[in-house]
Amino acid sequence: MRILSIETSCDETAIAVVVCSGGAEAPVFSVRAHVVATQIATHRPFGGVVPSLAKREHLLNLPLAYAEVLEQLKVAGCEAKFDRIAVTVGPGLEPALWTGINFAKDLGEKLGVPVVGVNHLEGHMYSNWLDVELAKKIQFPAVVLLVSGGHTALVVMDSMQSWRKLGETQDDAVGEAFDKVAKMLGLPYPGGPEVEKLAREGNPDAIAFPRPMLHSGDFNFSFSGLKTSVLYHTKAHPDASVPDVCASFQKAAIDVLVTKTMRAAEENGTQSVLVCGGVASNAALSVELKKRAEDAGMEFFAPAMQYNGDNAVMIAAASYLSAGIPTEKALPNLNI
Repeated sequence: MRILSIETSCDETAIAVVVCSGGAEAPVFSVRAHVVATQIATHRPFGGVVPSLAKREHLLNLPLAYAEVLEQLKVAGCEAKFDRIAVTVGPGLEPALWTGINFAKDLGEKLGVPVVGVNHLEGHMYSNWLDVELAKKIQFPAVVLLVSGGHTALVVMDSMQSWRKLGETQDDAVGEAFDKVAKMLGLPYPGGPEVEKLAREGNPDAIAFPRPMLHSGDFNFSFSGLKTSVLYHTKAHPDASVPDVCASFQKAAIDVLVTKTMRAAEENGTQSVLVCGGVASNAALSVELKKRAEDAGMEFFAPAMQYNGDNAVMIAAASYLSAGIPTEKALPNLNI
């Protein structure tokens, strides 16, 4: 099956063409074209994503990205023929989502190709199957830590097409907390990578920031209080070392994420621990989660770096591996 996929849930305009085969038992994904147009420069002056500007940029970028995808297909000697168009329908920023949905519908009508909606977070989960050789080693049940700028959740997958949510953030997503801490410290947007970079130079034990909900007994998260603790500390200690603040904050956040993920894995009898989402690019998180998983005799999996952030390749994979969501019933605020 050849799928043209579209992702516009936040501030990346992404389109891809992926040939999918093998079915849910042994999926194989061959990327024939892949374009991601970022909006970082547009949103950086505001310190975060502005929905109206994101919509404007998507409207500008979608036809350009599609034209570039067609050019990549032409250069590769591939036909611009598709069996399906897959598009993210939620969760995400509503103005941004609808640009992709409407573009997909118009294109589907023009090409005579069916259009199916995809859950953005399922896209992140299934990104772990894009590396075919690694994916063969994933055993079910598998625990998945999904961490991004807008979402933080723990999921257990009982099979390729059956999963259930164990817990989620009760306030800020961890990626959002990273960005807000960066803004407090005067670091440029997007803040997560900036905090991670400075944390390498700091002492992670310099400041005893709290570990919210670490011992709550459930699998939910909370990062608002941690973020507020950073704010109070920087106000009380205006000359505090920024690298130390970054390192101590990052360690507190990772301690909670890793501890709860490993407890979920142990309680659900899994041998596979997966991480995905934009914050999965954080090396400190991946290193610590991998170490803890391997110490417990479990296999650790993470997508290739290019597929951690928002992209359309994962949307194609999710469309192929899940039933999909009819776009006429699409809910832009769809939750996992």
